Amino acid sequence: MEKKTIKVEEIKKILLESWSLESSSKWSKENPAKGQCGVTALVVNDILGGEIMKTKLPDGWHFYNFINKKRYDLTDSQFIENITYKDLLSNREEAFADTNAKQYNYLKQKVSTALFR
Repeated sequence: MEKKTIKVEEIKKILLESWSLESSSKWSKENPAKGQCGVTALVVNDILGGEIMKTKLPDGWHFYNFINKKRYDLTDSQFIENITYKDLLSNREEAFADTNAKQYNYLKQKVSTALFR
């Protein structure tokens, strides 16, 4: 059986279709990425590995991924202003503090199902 190569762009499209009130209480149709940074960084880390990074913003920590020495912020669309990234090394525990088990399990299942069907 051939191993499937997963591209970040593919995951980004799936995330946009998967984000909902089930993955973040801040979600809305107008701003689907709102509040999704921690849970998204965790799920992307599960699938693609790499590191979870963080940057302090006025509303708190913002989480995203570094994969193969490249920054991937799949939830940056939630912000109107540009982000000045500090690229501080974070970890799964810190990112998980931004979500909960129900939201994480929901998003991981939705993304995994779409990727591996």
